[in-house]
Amino acid sequence: MRSNGSRKLSLCCGVQIRECPACLLSLWSCGMLTACKIGYYKALSMDATCAKCPPHSYSVWEGATLCTCDRGFFRADNDAASMPCTRPPSAPLNLISNVNETSVNLEWSSPQNTGGRQDISYNVVCKKCGAGDSSKCRPCGSGVHYTPQQNGLKTTKVSITDLLAHTNYTFEIWAVNGVSKYNPSPDQSVSVTVTTNQAARCLLFFLFFPIAPSSIALVQAKEVTRYSVALAWLEPDRPNGVILEYEVKYYEKDQNERSYRIVRTAARNTDIKGLNPLTSYVFHVRARTAAGYGDFSEPLEVTTNTVPSRIIGDGANSTVLLVSVSGSVVLVVILIAAFVISRRRSKYSKAKQDADEEKHLNQGVRTYVDPFTYEDPNQAVREFAKEIDASCIKIEKVIGVGEFGEVCSGRLKVPGKREICVAIKTLKAGYTDKQRRDFLSEASIMGQFDHPNIIHLEGVVTKCKPVMIITEYMENGSLDAFLRKNDGRFTVIQLVGMLRGIGSGMKYLSDMSYVHRDLAARNILVNSNLVCKVSDFGMSRVLEDDPEAAYTTRGGKIPIRWTAPEAIAYRKFTSASDVWSYGIVMWEVMSYGERPYWDMSNQDVIKAIEEGYRLPPPMDCPIALHQLMLDCWQKERSDRPKFGQIVNMLDKLIRNPNSLKRTGTESSRPNTALLDPSSPEFSAVVSVGDWLQAIKMDRYKDNFTAAGYTTLEAVVHVNQDPEKRFSALVTHALPLFSLPTYSDLARIGITAVTHQNKILSSVQAMRTQMQQIHGRMVPV
Repeated sequence: MRSNGSRKLSLCCGVQIRECPACLLSLWSCGMLTACKIGYYKALSMDATCAKCPPHSYSVWEGATLCTCDRGFFRADNDAASMPCTRPPSAPLNLISNVNETSVNLEWSSPQNTGGRQDISYNVVCKKCGAGDSSKCRPCGSGVHYTPQQNGLKTTKVSITDLLAHTNYTFEIWAVNGVSKYNPSPDQSVSVTVTTNQAARCLLFFLFFPIAPSSIALVQAKEVTRYSVALAWLEPDRPNGVILEYEVKYYEKDQNERSYRIVRTAARNTDIKGLNPLTSYVFHVRARTAAGYGDFSEPLEVTTNTVPSRIIGDGANSTVLLVSVSGSVVLVVILIAAFVISRRRSKYSKAKQDADEEKHLNQGVRTYVDPFTYEDPNQAVREFAKEIDASCIKIEKVIGVGEFGEVCSGRLKVPGKREICVAIKTLKAGYTDKQRRDFLSEASIMGQFDHPNIIHLEGVVTKCKPVMIITEYMENGSLDAFLRKNDGRFTVIQLVGMLRGIGSGMKYLSDMSYVHRDLAARNILVNSNLVCKVSDFGMSRVLEDDPEAAYTTRGGKIPIRWTAPEAIAYRKFTSASDVWSYGIVMWEVMSYGERPYWDMSNQDVIKAIEEGYRLPPPMDCPIALHQLMLDCWQKERSDRPKFGQIVNMLDKLIRNPNSLKRTGTESSRPNTALLDPSSPEFSAVVSVGDWLQAIKMDRYKDNFTAAGYTTLEAVVHVNQDPEKRFSALVTHALPLFSLPTYSDLARIGITAVTHQNKILSSVQAMRTQMQQIHGRMVPV
C-alpha cells in the first residue's frame, strides 16, 4: 500500500519516481523533499538522505545531487557519487636500466603518491633518438617487442627486445590510474636514456661470454716535453658497452715490456709525467667495459726532448746551454738511480697523476701481492683500492649481515660517470684496529683483480664512518641459493656456461698465483645475465682440533667437504687444492645447490675421502661432466687438471652439445650413495672374468662379454691424460658401454640394485688404481 507522500509524488510528476529520476529536481516544489545544505548532497534516490561531500569534493549550492571535485581531482566514469575524488599518480621511482646488447631490462618502484586509487598500471613509451640530440627522438615503431606487454602493466618491470645496435633510446615509464586521462602530465612519468651495444649473437655466448671492446684505432701524442707526453685517442669502433675506463701501458723501448707502467683514466686523454729526457717510449691504450678489457692499440713510439724548448730556441749563450745540458745529464743519472732503488724496494709502486692511477709491474706479469706483508696495512689499501667520497654513495636497503657489519644495496654516482647499482659492505661501529685491517684486507686483495668472472671492486670509503667496501651489485645473489630457488629451470648448456665462467675466473686467479682456499657455490655471485663471478677474498684460515675438523676463519667455519685432503691434513693450499674445490662446485651446480655429502659429518667425509670414496653423479648429470669432477678429485694433486685445461674441456662441451646428452643416471631417482672403492687390486686380476669372480659377481660374466666388455680397459677405459680422456668422451670416441651406468647394467641384464651398486663402485675404484699405474709410467 503506497503512502500519501507517494501518491502526491505520483500526482506531481505524473509517473512513478523510480521510473523518472529527473523528477527529483522538482520535488522541492511539490514539498516532498528537503534540499541539502551547502557541503552536502543527496543522490538521485527517493530514499536517500543528505550526506557530506566525500574527500576532495564540494557543493556550492543547496540541493546538490552530486559534489564537484576539487581542482586537480577527478571522478572516474564508474565511480559512485559517494566515492572520494582522486587524482593521477606521481611518477614511478628508482627506474633502473640494464642493457644487454640489443635488449633492455627496466625495473622501477611504485609511485610515492598513488592519487588515492588502487587501479595503478604502467605504460612504456619507447623513443629512438639521435646522438646527443633529444629533440630528434621519434617513436620506436612496431618492430620492438615488450615482455610481458607495453601498456597496462601490473608489474614494475619490463623487458624490451629487438632494438637496433649502437642506437640511443629513451624509455618513459608512465604511472596511470582511472583518472589519468583527465589530466595527463609529464609529472606522471620517469625516463632513462640508454645506448644499445652490438647486435644480438648466439644466446649461449650472449649469456656467458660478454664481449670486450674492440681495440683503439688511433692514439696520438699531442705534446712532448722533456719529462712528459700528452696522449689522446679515439673511442673504440665497437665499444660493446659503456666504457668504464681506459688503460695506458708504457715502457722504455729498450726495456721491451720487461718493466712497464700502467695509467688508468676515465677520459680519452692523459698526461704521462715523470719520464726520462731523450728517451724513446712505447705507448699502448685499451678500453674497459663491464665485460673486461679489450685488446691494446698498436704501439705508439715517442721520444722525449733533451732540453727545454725555450732554451734551445731563444738564442741563449753557450754557457747557459752547457750548464743546462750538464744539469740534464746529472738529473737523468739521479732519476735512473732512484728508479733502480725503488724497484728493489717494492715490486709494485703507485703514484697519483692528476686523476689517473699508476701501477708499476715488474717483468710485465701481474702477480698477486699479499696485503698482510705490508708493514702498514693502510698502504696496501691505498695501493690497490680507490678511495671514494661518501657523498657519491646512496644506501638504499639492507640485503644481508656479515661478520663485520651490514651488507646493503645502493647506488654510486661518481662525477663524470653514469650512476650504477652497487653492493656496500659496512664496518660496524666500535670496531678494533685489527677488525678494520681484516675488513679492508679483502678490498686490498680484490683491487688487484680485473676479470669479467671476478667480482669487481669499485672502491672503499676509509676517511669517514662507517668504513665501506663498494663492489658491483650482483642481482641474483649467491649461486647455491639461486640454484635452489630455480631448481630444474636451466638447460645443461646454461649450467655448463656457468661452470665455464667460474673456471675462467679461477684460471685468472691461478695465473696470478692467488690461491682462493674457499671456493664454493656460496662464494660465487650471479648477476642478471647469469654471469657467475668469484667472490669472498677476505679470509685467513687456521686448522683447529675440533670435533667437526673445520677450518676456522674470521667469517666462521668452512665445512671440510669443499677442501682438498692435503689441505685438511697438511695445510697445503695450492691451485690444485682449488681445483678439488672446483669439482665440488661442479657437483653443486649440476645438483642445483644440493649439499655435498648430504648429512654426513665432517669426520665421516674425511674418512670416506681418505678411503677413496667420491661423490656420485647428480641426477641426469652428463658422463663427461662427472668424469671431469672425478679428475678434479684425484688424491694426488699432481694428477688433477689445471684450470686452463678445465676451461678448454668445457669449451669443447659447449661446441659439441650432443656430448651432454649421455648421462650416467638416466633413471628418475637420484643416487645418494658414495662411489665405493672396495675392489680387488688391479694387479691381482688380468681379465673381466677374474675381476667379476673377485667381487663375487662372476654370474654376470656372459652379460659383460655379450655387451662388449671383453677387457678391463674396456670396462674402465682409463687414459692418463685427463684432457685426452675428456675429448674422447665429448667426441663419442669411447664405446657406448665404456663407462657403465645403472641403466647400462639393467640393459645387459643386471637388475638387482645391490649388485649394480657393487659393480659400479668396484669399477670406479679400479679406474682410480689404473690411473695411478698409468701415472707412474709417464716419463718425466
